[in-house]
Formats: sequence, structure tokens, C-alpha cells
Amino acid sequence: MDLFYVPWLQWEDETATLSEEESTHIVRVLRQKVGDMILLTNGKGGRFVAEITIDHPKHTEVMIADRIKIPKDEYFHLHLLMAPTKNIARFEWFLEKACEIGVDEITPLLTEHTEHRKLNSDRLQRVLVAAMKQSQTMWMPQLNPLTDIASVIECEKAEHRFVGWCGDETQGELFDLCPMGGNIAVLIGPEGDFSEQEIYQLKKSDFIPVSMGQKRLRTETAGVVACTTINIKNRLQAR
Repeated sequence: MDLFYVPWLQWEDETATLSEEESTHIVRVLRQKVGDMILLTNGKGGRFVAEITIDHPKHTEVMIADRIKIPKDEYFHLHLLMAPTKNIARFEWFLEKACEIGVDEITPLLTEHTEHRKLNSDRLQRVLVAAMKQSQTMWMPQLNPLTDIASVIECEKAEHRFVGWCGDETQGELFDLCPMGGNIAVLIGPEGDFSEQEIYQLKKSDFIPVSMGQKRLRTETAGVVACTTINIKNRLQAR
């Protein structure tokens, strides 16, 4: 069953009206009609099976037939902070893959070398929605505004904080140093990497400089590797 996103759907609701975008897809593209069953999520762990009661292309209405609460993985919380790439399509690709792999929070990072300094947050949110629906994930990652390094240093409270760096003075590879469990934040710099001053300030604030392996990776690839590394390490422990 295709998954549709209804962020305003509450656990106790018996009926729901879908957005015009979702309604059009259901009625015009998928040719679904009254009586057909569809799958909904509110992006907060709710998985709802619903029956179409009004098949209107602008405001399809449904009746909830069944609901299941998909628990959030509380074993670890992953916050990825990454500088947007010059080619924004590469950053969108990162968002898509991180959502599919598993991430709780994403922050676009403003650094000295960040070239893309204005973001279309609505478009980025749509990329995450599409990835959530495609992967049938019931939890929507939190997308934060573009944030500068100083604000991250001041506000990031994760107990385990790492910064991916291409320099020689790393403390090791992320896979070896990342914990099993807990709140984890990983910073990924832009093309051109973090500046020496930024690295100095991050290290001073207890961010641990790490490498993603022996090869130099593109920014968006490093973001996906970091996401995958944290997930693999923690999924293995959970078993």
C-alpha cells in the first residue's frame, strides 16, 4: 500500500481530510476511489489504515479503520549537522538518503566556506516527506533552520559530539569512536572543509574530530557515511 502523509492527523481521530497534493495523487494518479483502503502516517509514529469515503481530487476524505503506534527508537538519537553543498541537488540527495537510513534531526550548517547560504526550506521539507513515504518510515526527521557554528557550539547539548574533518589531527574513525546509545551529534563541513579557526573552536568545545575512513569523501557522501555508521553501530548493539 502507498503511504500518504497527514501531519495534522491525531491518534484519536476517526476521520481525516487529506491535503490537495495527496488527494490529487490518490484520485488522479492512482485512480483510487470510495471504498479503497490506503495507508496514512502523521510522521509522529502513527500508522493508520483508512477507507476512502469521498474521492475528491482536492479534498479526499477517509475513515480510520485501524491504527498502530510505531515506537521511536529511544536507544539512540542522531542529529546530523551538514553544510549545504554548492549544488543544492547534492544536499537534497543527502536528505533523502539520511531519512531512508534513519536520522532524528538534521541541521543545515553555515560555515566560513559554505557557498549555499539561502535555502528553500519548503522544498527541503518536501524531499524529506517523499523519502519518508517511499521508505514507509512513520517518523518524520526534524529539519532545523540554517545555523551557524557559534550557535551550534552554544546550543548543541548532545553528550557525544563529533566533527568530520579531513585534517591529520583526528582522534580516529567515527565507527571506532561513536558510542552505542545516547544522544549523538555529527558535524559535516562544506566543500573546502571547516576552517582552522572553526576546528579550533569546535575542539575547544569538546567536539571530537574524526575521519570517515581512509578516502576523502564528498560532503554529501560523508553525511550518508556518518548516518550509516551510527545506525549500524547502534542496530548491532540493539540486537
